Amino acid sequence: MTRYLLRRLLGVAGILLAVCAITFSIFYLLPNDPAAAACGKTCSAERLAEVRTAMGLDRSVPSQFAAYLTGIFAGRDYGSGAGTLHCAFPCLGYSYEYSMPVWSLLADRLPVSFSLAVGAALLWLVLGLGAGVTSALRKGSLTDRSLMVASVATASLPVYFTSVMLIWGVVRGAGLLPYPAYTAFTDDPLSWASNLLLPWLALALLYAAMYARQSRNSMIETMAEPYIRTARAKGLPARTVTVKHGMRAGMTPILTIFGMDLGGLLAGAVITESIFGLPGVGRLFYDALVRSDQPVILGVTLLAAFFIVAANLLVDVLYAYVDPRVRY
Repeated sequence: MTRYLLRRLLGVAGILLAVCAITFSIFYLLPNDPAAAACGKTCSAERLAEVRTAMGLDRSVPSQFAAYLTGIFAGRDYGSGAGTLHCAFPCLGYSYEYSMPVWSLLADRLPVSFSLAVGAALLWLVLGLGAGVTSALRKGSLTDRSLMVASVATASLPVYFTSVMLIWGVVRGAGLLPYPAYTAFTDDPLSWASNLLLPWLALALLYAAMYARQSRNSMIETMAEPYIRTARAKGLPARTVTVKHGMRAGMTPILTIFGMDLGGLLAGAVITESIFGLPGVGRLFYDALVRSDQPVILGVTLLAAFFIVAANLLVDVLYAYVDPRVRY
């Protein structure tokens, strides 16, 4: 198991390095000048040269990339003399727009994205797996058809449409919930949950529909396996056959898509955060794209890659415990 984990960790490090190198290189194919964007429209040629030197843009691209990688672990300084700005570990660059370290911006917004992702994931797992297993156990019944029609209809709706309808119906129409405004969990847990309930629902309805169909198909195949018939022939209770034998094997494919989905949401749900006005990583990424804030774009991209590969690593480890054959 230790060798398996070491191989996977080396693979994760290679993927993150490749993502960082590709994203870093793309910035130098763009026609805009980061120094000019940071300096302003009325910047003189002398001041522009100073800014380029302070940002390290006067060096070669490989040298800049090496400085960026070193800065992630050791920190780095921007500028010289009295105007030196220090970027401490982990240094992901210095934002042109906010004039502060990128990691500080991400750290401020990560709790919002984490709350949104984890809450939505728990909700869509309960709804999706519940609907899928129920449909599989009642294959061909009215309940099965109704749940699958509902899942197809829900999956067909874009998340922005669902979000707007929830705001219009629950907030403006019925007045049951306040318009989402993020409150930290440590400040007021009840306000934290009530303000995030609509964003959770908007994401959960979309993902639950996909999980319902996937879990239904997987459970139908699993419940038709010979070992399930053997368990029933032994006289085991129906709940034991379904939960202990059926769901353990049938839910294995769900682990794969759940790792990808959760990793993507932790990196920031751009549309959902923008519609509900939540100050998360997704909203920060959107604003950085609009304003061409390249250090923030690179930082969010690297963070997104980290969460996705970390989630997949967790899935691989769980696979190794469920099925020892994948360790070799």
